[in-house]
Amino acid sequence: MPRIRFHKLAAVVVLIGFAAWMATGEFSSVGSVAANKAKAAETEQGKAPDASKPKTTEAESKAPLRTVAVVTPPRRTYARAIRISGLTEADKRAVLATRVGGVIDQLPVKQGQHVKTGDLVLMLAAEEKISMVSNAKQLVAQRQAELDAAERLAKTGNLPKLQLDTARSNLTLAQSQLDTAQAELDRNEVKAPFDGVIDRVPVELGSSVMQGGEVATILKLDPVIARGEVSERDLGYLKLGDKANVRLVSGQSVEGTVRYISRDASSATRTFRVEVAIPNADGSVPAGMTAEIALSALPTDAIMLPRSVVTLGDKGDLGIRAVDKDNKVAFFPIDLVDDTPTGLVLGGIPADARIIVAGQELVKEGDVVKPVDADQATINKLIGEATAGTQ
Repeated sequence: MPRIRFHKLAAVVVLIGFAAWMATGEFSSVGSVAANKAKAAETEQGKAPDASKPKTTEAESKAPLRTVAVVTPPRRTYARAIRISGLTEADKRAVLATRVGGVIDQLPVKQGQHVKTGDLVLMLAAEEKISMVSNAKQLVAQRQAELDAAERLAKTGNLPKLQLDTARSNLTLAQSQLDTAQAELDRNEVKAPFDGVIDRVPVELGSSVMQGGEVATILKLDPVIARGEVSERDLGYLKLGDKANVRLVSGQSVEGTVRYISRDASSATRTFRVEVAIPNADGSVPAGMTAEIALSALPTDAIMLPRSVVTLGDKGDLGIRAVDKDNKVAFFPIDLVDDTPTGLVLGGIPADARIIVAGQELVKEGDVVKPVDADQATINKLIGEATAGTQ
């Protein structure tokens, strides 16, 4: 019994002691303090600067400006060149034909022979018509003699006026008959309608031809004509009398003058026909040869630059990039004045523009850049590359 009481007494003492400890609040404060200390440590650690990271300055935070090479090329007055493809053709071309049928009696021309206006090209056999012309001429001579005699008698008063009028009428009738006989004979002849060269003779002496049959082709090759088509945009730059350079497919170069500009556009291509007259007294330029026609239009103020300078803008149009007074990149669409072996002649660029000749593909409009003047060696290299690209 005493042993059981001791255990009960010990349990009561422990219970009372635990209750007293809980009442003091020390148990909860220990956990709170630890948590607060941990949070404080974490906060202090977060605020402490990282000594391993270097400090960055404001200047270092900005990206460096891109350097571009610029040039302000000299301006000159260039004649605008318009290049078109075309071909040569004869100034005049005629296919000669007979007006009546018959047998070829005379054929005095050959292919390649030069003839003058009115020269006989072909004569059909016409013995009867020749005889009729001869008789008509004799009748005219007779009627003229009768009229002369009648006029002498009329002056002396020995011939009535009615007989004099009859003599005059007879002469007029005889002259009409001669004209009719001569016209019939002329239908048997084929003559050259203009100065030129006989290009084709498809008949032979003694052969028979029908009315309207082709007997020869004649060409006028002085001047020879270079014909081409210009676009709507280029039409306004041309005028009659402008000089033109024509380069033939054979490599021969000749000069001519614009003699005709059509005012009616082709419905299919919306282009306008242009003709250039080229002096060709020696006949060295044939008809029907492919040619490149370079038309020299109104002069304009422009500059020459290498092809590598030309780039595409944001809208897809061709132009150049330049630097303004604030060192910002600007884009200027170009007006192609001429395309030469040494570079492009460009118009439409402001006089004070500093054109970017190196680095233009690495910048865009509005970028601030660091421009430096391109040295002559760089410019020569660019132009050399442009020239090599045309070869």
